[in-house]
Amino acid sequence: MIRHDPEIQDLFRLYCAPARRCLKLDGAVLHMPREEYEPFVHALAADAKAVSDAELTTLFEGSRRERRTAAWLAAVSRRGHFREHLRALLLESEVCCAGGAYCVALASFGTARDADLLAAYPDRYLRRPYLAHDQPTAMGALAYADPHRLAPNVNSYATQQ
Repeated sequence: MIRHDPEIQDLFRLYCAPARRCLKLDGAVLHMPREEYEPFVHALAADAKAVSDAELTTLFEGSRRERRTAAWLAAVSRRGHFREHLRALLLESEVCCAGGAYCVALASFGTARDADLLAAYPDRYLRRPYLAHDQPTAMGALAYADPHRLAPNVNSYATQQ
């Protein structure tokens, strides 16, 4: 869903467009040279501190670029109060290329509740390999959030096949 209103466009320019942030948050950030990485991460941290909850909520209503950026800003600023919203967005899988960022945010909060929320994704989608777009990231995030929970889920799935 793309919103073409001035509010989302202003927020896109403010939080998603600088240094092409929204395009780099899908993994390219991991391959940046140090001289590019450090300013990128510092700017992300500054914006995570500055963005309001209302602005994040609006960004979560945008397209994949706005949603991915919002999830990372929520993760960096440790806004765990967005966890249920992130879970809903992840399970809906309404917008492609954003689910990985939802997983990163949930894993970054680091509570047992976040692991529970992440576990809901493989519970729903693991038996649907044709919908595998966010499965590897969700499984990795779950392994990070609760390494002991993932093994039983994978083993029980394997025995049901």
